[in-house]
Amino acid sequence: MEDCGECDTFLPLQQSAVYAAAVASLGARVRWLDLGCGQALAVERGRRRMVLRGPVWALGTDDITRKQALRKVARWPGLTLVTPEEAIRGRGLIPLVTPMHHAVWALGPDLRAGMARNWRNHLSKAERAGLDVVPDTRRTLDQLIKAEARQRAQRSYQSFPERFTRALPDDCLRLWEWRQGGRLQAAMAFIRHGTSASYHLAWGSDFARAAGVHALMLTRAAEALATEGVRWLDLGTIDSEQAPGLAAFKLGTGAALRALGPTLLVLP
Repeated sequence: MEDCGECDTFLPLQQSAVYAAAVASLGARVRWLDLGCGQALAVERGRRRMVLRGPVWALGTDDITRKQALRKVARWPGLTLVTPEEAIRGRGLIPLVTPMHHAVWALGPDLRAGMARNWRNHLSKAERAGLDVVPDTRRTLDQLIKAEARQRAQRSYQSFPERFTRALPDDCLRLWEWRQGGRLQAAMAFIRHGTSASYHLAWGSDFARAAGVHALMLTRAAEALATEGVRWLDLGTIDSEQAPGLAAFKLGTGAALRALGPTLLVLP
């Protein structure tokens, strides 16, 4: 079974064929589970089954049916962990980790309309400065991976490991860069998965941050993705306590705050 690559609703990366291909190449077992009322991509390692940001429910599926379907997912000889897109509570569903929040940007014809005033002003300033942000091929990827890894170590945040990024199918990555004097000063990587996409990696030098490159680069990337037919861009987690500046940057685009469900231990 495959993911709905041309879904009319937002599809999380972790429930896509792109994600399945990458984790399978890294040695995990992947299974598409038909639940009758939807489907789920399950990733299995040893005796642990994980359904991340799923299942993807059929339109109109009620809470009782969802609970029953999750209990069926756990009917195998191992441990089952599920992180649903929406909170689900009930017998046999034991919350382990508190819910996260994500920013999901609906890519319409006028992206500026939903932007916060300050965000739009920063964007206009970068445009007036004539900053030349351009799409690129995978030649930028090595530099971006290394620079983002150093940045992650300095700021102590989590991200996908390098080997996951390198395992992604070539045709799903969208890369953007800004260079000055031949040197890379900022770059972003996005993953397209059907009519949804995910903000994956980003890095900028002090020079790039001072110039306001990131707002311009994110906007140009979003515009290009929309032209391809992408309707939703997942900007990643929002943590207003640990990273208030990043949270404000993501939400300043006009992205909607989406509360996920808690990670659940599911009993059969």
